[in-house]
Amino acid sequence: MKAIIIGAGIAGIATAIRLAVKGYDVEVFEANSYAGGKLSEIHLGEYRFDAGPSLFTMPQYVDELFELAGKAQQFKYHKLDINCQYFYEDGTTLTAYADEVKFMKEVAEFTDEDPANVMRYFKNSRNIYHITNHVFLERSLRRLKTYLRWDTVKSIFRFGQIDAFRSMHQANVDFFKDKRMVQFFDRYATYNGSNPYQAPATLNVIPHLEQHFGAYFPEGGMYSITTSLVELAKSVGVRFNYNSPVDEIVLNGLKVKGVKVRGELHVANVVVSNMDVWFTYNKLLKSYPKLQPKKILKQERSSSALIFYWGIGKGFAELDLHNIFFSADYQAEFNAIWKERGIYHDPTVYVNISSKFKPDDAPAGCENWFVMINVPANMGQDWDALIAEARKNILNKLSQRLGEDIGSLIRCESVLDPRAIERITSSYQGSIYGTSSNGQFAAFLRHANRSPKVKDLYFCGGSVHPGGGIPLALLSGKIVSDWVDM
Repeated sequence: MKAIIIGAGIAGIATAIRLAVKGYDVEVFEANSYAGGKLSEIHLGEYRFDAGPSLFTMPQYVDELFELAGKAQQFKYHKLDINCQYFYEDGTTLTAYADEVKFMKEVAEFTDEDPANVMRYFKNSRNIYHITNHVFLERSLRRLKTYLRWDTVKSIFRFGQIDAFRSMHQANVDFFKDKRMVQFFDRYATYNGSNPYQAPATLNVIPHLEQHFGAYFPEGGMYSITTSLVELAKSVGVRFNYNSPVDEIVLNGLKVKGVKVRGELHVANVVVSNMDVWFTYNKLLKSYPKLQPKKILKQERSSSALIFYWGIGKGFAELDLHNIFFSADYQAEFNAIWKERGIYHDPTVYVNISSKFKPDDAPAGCENWFVMINVPANMGQDWDALIAEARKNILNKLSQRLGEDIGSLIRCESVLDPRAIERITSSYQGSIYGTSSNGQFAAFLRHANRSPKVKDLYFCGGSVHPGGGIPLALLSGKIVSDWVDM
């Protein structure tokens, strides 16, 4: 039985491993010259940067692939003591320790919040996780057998506890009196490209994933997740074809026949698309317009990102691996992104510095800064003008907060914007998480992992169920594998 995977993103690789273990002959076709999709790397002189995802949580989903394949664990990582450093415009600096006791001391010392409220919040986050995890994250919502399980029945009866009928921000305002803590927890909406003033409070499950399960750093940097899984896939017989963009998914009636690559037909029993679902239908299935799920393809897209890769000619002891420099007016920032489709003049800036844990990512005494802000999806904006203005504002913000002229320390630079994200990763409009989760039930309305109309056509990756980000992308592969029969 032959399975073809379209795209060597992290979900495609995970799906390939799982299908190979089930006994399929698996072949992957990737348009780029490398694997990983967004989870790739770039080099600028002596500096190395992880190009895309920079936060690693839920490592058990990577471990599970090695266990499933019966191979020795080659992928190494360690848990962070500090999840993130937060810098507020009022001068407050808050260290989010992984240890809850230490974090509560930080909250008590540097904010006006009662730590008991934070602990109550974490308990609520944990509760949402236990209600939704086995139903939403690890199984398809489009299979009858999902609803015949006792844990699903229990979750349905507890549905009111997932807080789906108010926004994240509304819930956070009710939990906390200190605006800094409200902003701290509102930020988690950006983990899947959503707006905390619109996204349902169900997404307040996300802090549990980071605080309870922890944040980690892979020994070889984030890109080592990709390279380790590619080697694992090869060890179970998966074949990778790079520089091989798929032109078309070929059908025989309403059953998959295979794919065309440079005009050549590659026959398969099963085809799994790791390409963004929008491009899957509008490019690979363009000959079959009646198959398009029009409502799904019209759903609001997630936010995108503007990333500056800066080689910095100095070390900063006050910074950690993950650093957030908050906007003074969070709601105005999200209004600029979601309503005005622009970039706020005082954006929240995320700075990731992998050389803190992998020193060879930068020359001695220097650091590699991955500097990112949230921006709208590409809808024809004047990005050149927006990027120039954003760069100036980011440099001013960081320079003022750190007491250094950051611009003068930049030794090399590369820029990634929504246009390039769309071009390089086939993410429609450059939206890095597929559709947004801004509606009450938007997260439950993503495209399913199997075509409802075409037999043996499946979907994985961040644009389909259960969503974007490394853990959910890996789980999409698990759902596909559970659905595919030999």
